[in-house]
Amino acid sequence: MNRAVEIGWDPKVEGRDVIVTRLDAAIDWVRRNSCWPMPMGLACCGIELMAVGASRFDIARFGAEVMRFSPRQADLMIVAGTCVYKMAGVVKRVWDQMPNPKWCMAMGACASTGGMYRSYAVVQGVDRFLPVDVYVSGCPPRPEAVLEGLMAIQRKIERERALAGMKTGDAKAPLYELPRGPIIVRGEYAPKFRDS
Repeated sequence: MNRAVEIGWDPKVEGRDVIVTRLDAAIDWVRRNSCWPMPMGLACCGIELMAVGASRFDIARFGAEVMRFSPRQADLMIVAGTCVYKMAGVVKRVWDQMPNPKWCMAMGACASTGGMYRSYAVVQGVDRFLPVDVYVSGCPPRPEAVLEGLMAIQRKIERERALAGMKTGDAKAPLYELPRGPIIVRGEYAPKFRDS
């Protein structure tokens, strides 16, 4: 019983399964769709961050359902809530333990600007000690706004030249096009009513 084994490329079988792309684009696609957040729920915004992972809003649609509480396994830090000076050193230490490339999202008015707390104990925005990539406004921000902030980070990752960053060992890969200012997501998701 001899079987003829066909070796080589069969266009009837393999012809439809060929994808041609740049290596940069493939790596960016993988990195964009697998952000693993490190949640830093410092105050009430942490509850809204928990809601993002629930079934109604489902952060898993964007590949970010793996909330890592170990900084060595995360690449996106979400700072949710009021950060006091006593906690700032801990947040910075966790940020330094995260591997490159990494991104940061300031969630809520308190993480972005200090919010309504103008006191000696509250840091007036985590951008004083962290490089923030996306600011999500609101007090507290809606889960839809957090998802929009995640999509903004994914768009930023998509524009990076990952291979160039890997070759040079830079913390951040150079961008194909420079972003125009900080990315600010406004949580305007309430229905708009017309004046009668």
